[in-house]
Amino acid sequence: MRSKTLALAAISLLGLAAPASAGAVTLIGSGSVAAQPVLQALFATYTKKVNHKVHFVYTANGGNAGVKDVQNGTSQFAGQARTPLPSDAGTTYIKFYLDGLCMDVNPKNSLANITIQQTHDIYRGLITNWSQIGGSGLGTTIDPVGRDTNGGTYNFFLQAVLNNEPPASNVNALTADGLVVNAVKQDPNAIGYAGLAWQKKGLKTLKVNGVRCVPSKISVEPLKYPLSRYIFLVLPGNGSSSPKALVKFIDWARRSKLAGEVILKAGGVPAFNKK
Repeated sequence: MRSKTLALAAISLLGLAAPASAGAVTLIGSGSVAAQPVLQALFATYTKKVNHKVHFVYTANGGNAGVKDVQNGTSQFAGQARTPLPSDAGTTYIKFYLDGLCMDVNPKNSLANITIQQTHDIYRGLITNWSQIGGSGLGTTIDPVGRDTNGGTYNFFLQAVLNNEPPASNVNALTADGLVVNAVKQDPNAIGYAGLAWQKKGLKTLKVNGVRCVPSKISVEPLKYPLSRYIFLVLPGNGSSSPKALVKFIDWARRSKLAGEVILKAGGVPAFNKK
């Protein structure tokens, strides 16, 4: 298996070796829905302020689907919200920025904090009524909402919360983070999970093990929030065959101060960018 995390130095060297683009370039990507708001903001800023000849087409079809696209050659890169798996053979993972998987309930729910164990028990079907969790103020059946198996977020949740046990049959598996948060907004009995960039009005974001899901708690070292994670970009092979325009973009997005500002504003947490 060739999946690995590239060192920053390797990406930088590739970027320095790339000549200036002679014409317009379109870079094709797919994958993570969780990363979509941040990636789209980075794409727009790069085209507008760094290289107007480079354009991006990104299909948010889920991180796992995106990796398959890279493997079969239909995408030049993928966004991914989980760490590499054996099924990702023939790809290279690059740490891009930091994110947190937030646990959300409807504002009508009085709950303020939830533990990893309680979350595990809800999504495994061991806790099915809000009366079993103190502080919710509800006595109704819990409606857990999550991601489908196309999403890397599904695997992250599986590993970080469910101990690789399958979710219960009562979990409503949806195809996008936006659908998850909308389901929680509309259902007083729902609980769901989504990345930082998807935390919007109409949601109540819970503390997890007493720590808030906010950028200030998701520092590079240590990672204070229990469900902190890296968002990755995934390239084919060892990355050396990727278009030079893509390598230059990755180097800019990971290192520049401007890109760090864009990441933070769009809902991510810069991990490598200049201050």
